[in-house]
Amino acid sequence: MKKFQFGDSPADQIAKFIAAQMMNRRRLLQVSGIAATTAAISACGVGGSSNNTDEPTEVEDLSDTEKVVDWSNWVAYIDVDEDAGTNPTLDEFAAQTGITVNYIEDYNDNNEFFAKVRPLLENGQSIDRDLVTPTDWMAGQWISLGYAQAINFDNVPNKANLYPDLLNVSFDPGRIYSMSWQGGYGGLGWNKTKVKELTGSDQLVSLDDFFAPALAGKISVLSEMRETVGCIMSHQGANPSDFTSDQFYAALDYLEEQIASGQIRQVTGNDYLAALESGDIIAAIGWSGDVAQLGSDFQFAIPAGGGILWTDNLIIPVGARHKKNAETLINYYYEPEIAARVAAYVQYITPVNGAREEVAKIDPSLVDNPLIFPSDEDLANVKPFMLLDADTEKEYQDAFQAVIGN
Repeated sequence: MKKFQFGDSPADQIAKFIAAQMMNRRRLLQVSGIAATTAAISACGVGGSSNNTDEPTEVEDLSDTEKVVDWSNWVAYIDVDEDAGTNPTLDEFAAQTGITVNYIEDYNDNNEFFAKVRPLLENGQSIDRDLVTPTDWMAGQWISLGYAQAINFDNVPNKANLYPDLLNVSFDPGRIYSMSWQGGYGGLGWNKTKVKELTGSDQLVSLDDFFAPALAGKISVLSEMRETVGCIMSHQGANPSDFTSDQFYAALDYLEEQIASGQIRQVTGNDYLAALESGDIIAAIGWSGDVAQLGSDFQFAIPAGGGILWTDNLIIPVGARHKKNAETLINYYYEPEIAARVAAYVQYITPVNGAREEVAKIDPSLVDNPLIFPSDEDLANVKPFMLLDADTEKEYQDAFQAVIGN
């Protein structure tokens, strides 16, 4: 089996372990000096200063007396009982442990969420969350700024089920402050019926199809720079993992033209899903599992020019009042049977060794689902977004936000 080696990003690592396991699913930013900074963060992992100059402040863990976990996550990222409107694995966790999970779907965009909580973190205040789920490049910021607590892995023995190649990711060597949640692709999602009504075909193969005149005013792109600009760069023949400033701005110019012409109706975060489902848009640059969960009328595909590979991560923020409870929850989701149930529903790449065998027990056909267990062909057609230093990240983000009107 071919080994895919794109560099040191966690997305690269995911590609490597999937290939190594014979089809056994975001470090896209590392701020300057992250390795040195993370090494300097105290063993307890509790901080509150954006420059890490203050002494860490211990926060009382109320886990023994308050049986609760407050968890912020993305939409469409956990198993759901459609009839009851409940989350079965969360309910079973509560039944097993006596710990209730307040599951809050308030991650719409990495920068948007971080902008909401950063003032509190900078002031050493609690954000009233025990668990957050940033994409790998953003996880690097949480860790480097001292906003993540070191996980007590005595409470997470199932860390042993993390694929070995995911242990030494660049933004968190040895996995001290984070654990992978899921991974996936940025690419094209669409309503097959509505696209066929306009184009005569129910398939979108490339960004040429996506930006075709027939879909003008009926499409959206993500407010996440890496997915939107990355897909456009791939379409233009650039490598999102290794590109020049000129190539980035060429993609940004193209995006600006599509917005100015009215071709793009919306630039959104995770709420593009509701717009797809309602028919407000009929196609989007979106995320793989999101689109798959909408049902048989919808389809996701990696564009012919290439898509973006990413991972999301579980982090316990500073000021969390229920740290041990959060660690107990992380451990629970690293049980292969539980990880398999989540993967079978959300159709994203699981980081848990042994989940593939458990997925086969749930539905043998899912073992051949390339969104959960990617093929070599798909992995060869996706790339993680290039490592950016802090100054370049700010420059590119400012330029991107100006183009999308934020």
